[in-house]
Amino acid sequence: MSTSKELFLEERRPEILRLVRHRGRVSVIELSHQLGVSGATIRSDLQSLADQNLIIRTHGGAIPCKVGFNELSLALRRQRQINEKLRIGKKAAAMVTDGDAIFLDSSSTTLAIAQYLKDHRNLTILTNSLVIAQEMLDATGVTVVMPGGKVRQDTASLVRPDNLGLLERLNIQKGFFGAHGITVADGLMDVSPEEAEFKLSLVAECREIIIVLDRTKWGRVGLTSFARLEEIDLVITDSQAPPDLIDQVREAGTKVILV
Repeated sequence: MSTSKELFLEERRPEILRLVRHRGRVSVIELSHQLGVSGATIRSDLQSLADQNLIIRTHGGAIPCKVGFNELSLALRRQRQINEKLRIGKKAAAMVTDGDAIFLDSSSTTLAIAQYLKDHRNLTILTNSLVIAQEMLDATGVTVVMPGGKVRQDTASLVRPDNLGLLERLNIQKGFFGAHGITVADGLMDVSPEEAEFKLSLVAECREIIIVLDRTKWGRVGLTSFARLEEIDLVITDSQAPPDLIDQVREAGTKVILV
């Protein structure tokens, strides 16, 4: 089915990703025709998606990349942008006070936050991350609450929680979320529909939404959005994040802190 109007970049690349996954193989020519843009534009889009390990470029087109539709394993993600994540984690942890109840998702950047929270007292952490729960075992002043659900092995996390009523009973002051990508059009995105669904539930329950991500996540697209920009109170990112995209997010009304 062809389209009569040209899609904006923020709309076009997720659509290309969907088509590659659905069809198994696409060509520059058919994408150019269907999306109403030049072949050069499509090749640029495909290269960007390939650079993010979301697809594999082929001669004249692209095929799906298995890694692209499943988040990189936690072990691999922890090895990327280590110093940036530590700075972001330290800044985010400084916003947590004794007695708070907070949420930490299963991202590698929120794990960096947890490492700075061990000396807190009367702190409650709600998380779906098995790794964060293990990290806090020796933190005597911290109570960890987990929602239950199905274990997702590649991220060592729990998804599809079987007791969502638990979330409604907790008074969660701050929610800290990582993301696969952020754009003005789509907000915060994940590549796992299950992770995104769980995060979506928590966004609705947290009083304050704080996003923690490094420079590589800006402008990236994912399969599923879990938060709009207007729902986000603060983004903490590293100082090398793209200034033009930061300006767009700030113009949309969301505060951004660089570390």
